[in-house]
Amino acid sequence: MKVSHIEHIGIAVKSLDEAIPYYEDVLGMKCYAIEEVTDQKVKTAFFKVGDTKIELLESTDPAGPIGKFIEKKGQGIHHLAFAVDNVNEALTEAESKGVQLIDKTSRKGAEGLNIGFLHPKATMGVLTEFCSEQ
Repeated sequence: MKVSHIEHIGIAVKSLDEAIPYYEDVLGMKCYAIEEVTDQKVKTAFFKVGDTKIELLESTDPAGPIGKFIEKKGQGIHHLAFAVDNVNEALTEAESKGVQLIDKTSRKGAEGLNIGFLHPKATMGVLTEFCSEQ
């Protein structure tokens, strides 16, 4: 597997309406997309910093993954996403090296990317996501 760059940093927030002004007004970034990913029970907002994106994640359901994360840990960094050539190949390779997976195969994520997650118990506590266009 070849990681080309950090695709994005996912940050769990209680409210996009409250969080977006901080990134725009204080940090001077521009939100370029807001999207709901219904199967993940989340609404996202994206910002670019060089080649890396910041993805704000607001839960659309308290029982969803972001809702549970915020309930347990509060707002903050949720995951680190790496760009790879092929998510399924990257997941297979990680599993062959003994890494526990959350996703055995890729699924559709925000911005039309294929995504797959590694379990934080196997990644020193960092929820890790692979992203690719394939």
